[in-house]
Amino acid sequence: MSRKSKNKSNKVYLFEDVLTLLKKNPGKLYNYKQVAAALGITAQDQRQQIAILLEELLKKELIEEPERGKFRTKRGSRRTITGKVDMTLSGSAYVVSDELENDVYLAPKFAKGLLQGDTVKIALFPDRSSGKHEGELVEIVKRARSEFVGTIQLSERFAFLVPSSAKTGVDIYIPLDKLKGAKDGQKAIARITEWPKNAVNPIGEIIDVLGNAGENTTEMHAILAEFGLPYSFPKDVEKRSETIPTEISAKEIAGRRDFRTVTTFTIDPVDAKDFDDALSIRKLKNENWEIGIHIADVTHYVKEKSIIDQEALSRATSVYLVDRVVPMLPEILSNNVCSLRPKEDKLCFSAVFEMNEEAGIESQWFGRTIIHSDRRYSYEEAQEILEGKAGDFSQELLTLNRLAKKLRGERMSKGSIAFEKSEVKFHLDEVGNPTGVYFKQMKDSNQLIEDFMLLANRKVAAFIGDRGSKSEQRIANSGQGGGPELPFVYRIHAKPNEDKLADLGGFIEKFGYKINLKGDKATVDSLNKLLKDVEGKSEANVISLLTIRTMAKAVYSTKNIGHYGLGFQYYTHFTSPIRRYPDMMVHRLLQHYLDNGKAVDADELELACKHSSDMEKLAADAERSSIKYKQVQFLQDRVGEQFEGMISGVTEWGIFVELTENHCEGMVRIRDIKDDNYYFDEDNYCLVGRRSKRTLRLGDPLRIEIKGANLIKKATGLCAG
Repeated sequence: MSRKSKNKSNKVYLFEDVLTLLKKNPGKLYNYKQVAAALGITAQDQRQQIAILLEELLKKELIEEPERGKFRTKRGSRRTITGKVDMTLSGSAYVVSDELENDVYLAPKFAKGLLQGDTVKIALFPDRSSGKHEGELVEIVKRARSEFVGTIQLSERFAFLVPSSAKTGVDIYIPLDKLKGAKDGQKAIARITEWPKNAVNPIGEIIDVLGNAGENTTEMHAILAEFGLPYSFPKDVEKRSETIPTEISAKEIAGRRDFRTVTTFTIDPVDAKDFDDALSIRKLKNENWEIGIHIADVTHYVKEKSIIDQEALSRATSVYLVDRVVPMLPEILSNNVCSLRPKEDKLCFSAVFEMNEEAGIESQWFGRTIIHSDRRYSYEEAQEILEGKAGDFSQELLTLNRLAKKLRGERMSKGSIAFEKSEVKFHLDEVGNPTGVYFKQMKDSNQLIEDFMLLANRKVAAFIGDRGSKSEQRIANSGQGGGPELPFVYRIHAKPNEDKLADLGGFIEKFGYKINLKGDKATVDSLNKLLKDVEGKSEANVISLLTIRTMAKAVYSTKNIGHYGLGFQYYTHFTSPIRRYPDMMVHRLLQHYLDNGKAVDADELELACKHSSDMEKLAADAERSSIKYKQVQFLQDRVGEQFEGMISGVTEWGIFVELTENHCEGMVRIRDIKDDNYYFDEDNYCLVGRRSKRTLRLGDPLRIEIKGANLIKKATGLCAG
């Protein structure tokens, strides 16, 4: 064989060896020296030949060169998916996609330049034997946001905004002429204006200065901004709301069912200002009870597609922070015009039921009404009357409570789950500093209201969703008609994942509890027994929280699958239109169908449902963040004190501990656990002492000491012995 033929043969073999190497390592980048080393080639002439071969493979489009001089196999043959980014504190990320059951891990080098919530397309690496998915970035499809809240760090020649969320992972460079007057240490909102290629930090400008860090209003506004939620109304919306007529015309009254002479009252939290539901009660000649559930008729005042309606849809919900409510509607509507204040005529949309002594429903009616509330109760005032059996309208309250308990008993017997997690509340001083912690308790007065609201929501949904069924025809005596399968807004709740239920069962066994997973009814019954058995126990909050986390998230949808947690085939939200936009949609749809209107556009309705669900989650996240801030603020004066607690979370960095006394939560880093050197056992979700083999698992009791409280990071540092 000639030298030329031999060289050609060697080149072919080398060609195949190089291509095979790259294919076996699809995510890895190689320069020609690394390829040579991987193939065990040391001769300089062959190393140079590899460099030439790589260029030829690139021209043939068999490989690609994402970085100058670095090559990899083409990823066109690999599966790509689209999903949302969930950043980690270490700089890596997970991509959550509907296309895969499990999340996809992105190493820090592939997550560079990504921000929390971004929508991205990624290419999957071949599955490992562990079954865990990994991938790399193909493209950023859509940025989740361009505005970020944080703290200004100012130097002589430039400034940075350090985002409040650690998951943002990158500081924003702010030129001095784009500071808008912000000073060092102040909280502000920055908008990213550009992110130059290969630059570590994006460039931005300050669009709003929130104020001095640590001041209560500044911090609450910062929390809202962090979640992209508004903290004020546009001026044109405020101005338009001031022009809404408040007088009720005789013509309007004539077109409504009049309940002004029927005993009616509201029961709400002591500090509530927006009263969107009232109850009326009167005894009928046949000894049955007429119970009216009257809901503020917001859509009478807020016309669809109006500027106020568009703002309400955008917000989708009121936001309840620790010290304030950020309303969905301007205050003149939420606290005045629509609020069912006592001793005032108010327009309502009502669900009225004729009930017998066993709370069985003999007939129902839905429509627009006018009421006149006789009394405004706080929950505490109503509870005193229920317990003392005396006071204003005591007999009416006692009757409602008796009927509510029968409704509740029926609901529980048919598969409703009794979730009752303790709700943390704070005593605040005049400037918003927490002076104490207490827990909101659900008593009869709270449950009375809840049971009648559940009844109204369920029956409205059933009326629209299944008017062709015999059960609904039997009680629909009003002759209000229409065809089946009308697009509607449902509140749905899917069945829990069986693996998550099994994990919960394994966790609670260490406390001596069990759940029966042999069938839906058995599961629900055993979950209710579990929640009842843990009442008053030290582990109650952790087990209740984990049980809730096991459940799917309730959402809004036009596609009804029922509500698993409540055990209802049909359910919606009808009773809180002052604070929830889906309730406004339900009011409009119900009236439309009562008027024998045609089916509405289901796709458009589904988009509004999806938006409302997303905004609900953001509002809940903001509320939790405000609670976290107040918890840290409450503990900052207790550094050095010791508390009993329980492990509420385990990570590779340490454990989260919830304090038994006040339900505040903090982190014990691994280095601050003094009795041993611990490591994270990922498979068993616990920390293990290298010497003692002691394990620290979710739910374990611990005695800890407050080490520090960082208000900026909303983090409490703990140490444990």
